[in-house]
Amino acid sequence: MSDHCSPTFARLATEMGFSCRTEGGLIAFRNPFALENWTLPVLEVVIILGAVLTLVHAIRRLRRDGDPTNLVLWFGATAYLFIIEPPLYFPAAFGISGHVDTMFAHNVFTVDFLWGRLPLYIVAIYPFMATIAFEIVRMLGVFRRYGVLVGAICVGFVHHAFYEIFDHIGPQLKWWEWSTGNSLNQPMFDSVPLSSVVVFAALWPMSLAFFVQLFVGRHVDSGREFSGLQLVWRTIVIGILGSAGTGVLPIPATVLGANNITVRGWLYAAELVVLSVIAIPVLVRQWVRLRQGEVPAYSDNVVRICSGVYLAAMAVLWLTALPDFLHASNGWARNAGPVGNIWYTIACFVVAILCSAAVFAGPRSRSAVSAGVSPEVAPAAG
Repeated sequence: MSDHCSPTFARLATEMGFSCRTEGGLIAFRNPFALENWTLPVLEVVIILGAVLTLVHAIRRLRRDGDPTNLVLWFGATAYLFIIEPPLYFPAAFGISGHVDTMFAHNVFTVDFLWGRLPLYIVAIYPFMATIAFEIVRMLGVFRRYGVLVGAICVGFVHHAFYEIFDHIGPQLKWWEWSTGNSLNQPMFDSVPLSSVVVFAALWPMSLAFFVQLFVGRHVDSGREFSGLQLVWRTIVIGILGSAGTGVLPIPATVLGANNITVRGWLYAAELVVLSVIAIPVLVRQWVRLRQGEVPAYSDNVVRICSGVYLAAMAVLWLTALPDFLHASNGWARNAGPVGNIWYTIACFVVAILCSAAVFAGPRSRSAVSAGVSPEVAPAAG
């Protein structure tokens, strides 16, 4: 694969301590105790275990309750990953190297695919975080009360809070490195491109959630059952349309700001503000209604646990990285990794903790009758 080792990727790989010309193959395994630092295998365990648990839970929900929504969401997110990521890793192989240069490079982890480009935990993080965000919104009853679009917006907002905690610490701990010279990564928000903050943290999960709920979730809520073949083609379509949606949603920033980085940055920020202005009051109102017993209690204990463990793990990682962060010079930590924005991370921690606490504090089980919902459309308890 040396033919596809672009100069930019080669430079990023060298800076992180490995060579893209000699790295692995389709799959490579390494000693977890010999990685860049101890945080890499910890991150892998948390994310991969969370993805496995949510997958097992999704299969169990389908078999036990006849609800395929979680499973379609899980595989729809994975399909999205394999549509979006490979062209970013190998732009020359996809014939787009004249338009898209390497945007980032992951460090090498315990398990890697595609010649050091794709760590296993990245495959896992897409369905894991999408499930957490989607299920929190569903447990708060947003889809039932406000419909597909508003529910999807709330999923994007919640996902953004959980993801940015991870996004702003990754470069400092050498989990990956961004190509700051790539114009598509401009403007930067400290160590993170604003496009990552908005598009990958908020807009892609919004797009995915919209099509999952449109093609499957709302029908399940109304009592419809799907055959295996129907679920397969819907999952494929969701992955494709979710990817297309990610290209369409940021058009105001990518088109109007194509030749002006400042304009692009303001438009990215404006899209995130719009999502937040819609999502925050909706989520707050639904939390109040849930506390008052007005919302049918859709329950998912696996997601409750996974969200709590993820937040606890990220808090530990941030606390251990804080000394280097506080002694950073010109935006670079003592270990040579660029630092993220601590205040934005704290804000995202607060939002993520409140969202997680809202579904922890809600009623765990109520019958359809006491909830005022007919049995045939009542959400199944997890």
